[in-house]
Amino acid sequence: MTPPAKIVHIISRLNIGGISPYVIPITALLRRAGYQSALIAGSLGKGEGDMSYLAERVGVQPLYLPQLGREIAPLRDLATVAQLYRLLRRERPQIVHTHTAKGGFVGRLAAKLAGVPFIFHTYHGHVFHSYFSAAKTRFYIALERFGAALSTRIIAVSPNLRREIAEIYRIAPMDKVAIVVPGYDLSELRDLARPSGDFRARFGIPDRAPLVGTVGRLVPIKHHALFLEAMARVAQRLPEARFAIIGDGELRSALEQQAESLSLAESVIFTGWQNDLAAIYGALDCLVLCSKNEGLPSAVIEALVTGVPVVATAVGGVVDMLAEARGALVPPNDAVALAEATLDVLRDLPAAQARAQRLRQAAFELYHILPSAERLIAFYREFLDA
Repeated sequence: MTPPAKIVHIISRLNIGGISPYVIPITALLRRAGYQSALIAGSLGKGEGDMSYLAERVGVQPLYLPQLGREIAPLRDLATVAQLYRLLRRERPQIVHTHTAKGGFVGRLAAKLAGVPFIFHTYHGHVFHSYFSAAKTRFYIALERFGAALSTRIIAVSPNLRREIAEIYRIAPMDKVAIVVPGYDLSELRDLARPSGDFRARFGIPDRAPLVGTVGRLVPIKHHALFLEAMARVAQRLPEARFAIIGDGELRSALEQQAESLSLAESVIFTGWQNDLAAIYGALDCLVLCSKNEGLPSAVIEALVTGVPVVATAVGGVVDMLAEARGALVPPNDAVALAEATLDVLRDLPAAQARAQRLRQAAFELYHILPSAERLIAFYREFLDA
């Protein structure tokens, strides 16, 4: 009897964000489907939230290689390649599937050296613009092209990201880039009844106040400064509106100062990280995403599944997520357009909410973890059964 295929997922770190809540349960679901499945992860960066609790919850025991974390350190990275090489030579998996830039490069190089038959890398987003200087960006693009040459296939999470990876940045030919849409455990959000007063009560937000929120790490790429600039314009037209910045990170202090300078101190609530997603989306009237660059942001998925109207910058995978009037797309870095689109939602909230409610089931079927796992297994089988 042929033993079940071994599949190893490699990720730089299990931080709070859009990738960990996908990779962790996928590891568990692959085991449930009969595969031998393992997860290798590095250490968290300074100030990053930890999602290892999710691994414990679903019965996954990651193998931690601390030096696999986000920061680049050539000597340590070479040592990590050697360590992974020895591990992969010993375990002999049929598939190595990598995620994140550091995990992807180190993991694919080790897998190639170890003779792993199938090597896949998923771009849950990319760092090819708006992250680094021009010189550093060119360096990363060169590394990613090398990594793509080591890969059996590259996976993009949306059609627009596939186009960017293959046509704009020429990381790999189009026929080498597949689309596999990831998913998350959305069970608790599927039948969420709105509105819910728990979140508002916790932060002293009046029940009747229009509430606009943004969810994510407080880091430059998420562009919360644009959110504050746009919401200052909204507040001028709707003084009763309130704005929630949900998340934490390195820019919190600077953003608090910006809110003060825009006379928003009484209107903006900085909540820090919140684990109760049902309470968040049960309270929001509108989700706003201001990112300069994105993959398939979990906050937009959560809003779509809970029937919260979405206004977002037209970047990366968001373009596909909100196509066909599933939400309002605005140009990046345009505070006026962002404010006007948000005001359009708030001025006729019943109509916006009715449209959002109609999209809930389709969003759940596309982005829930179970159909996502089925799509990934079908992708793997194309190679394992060949």
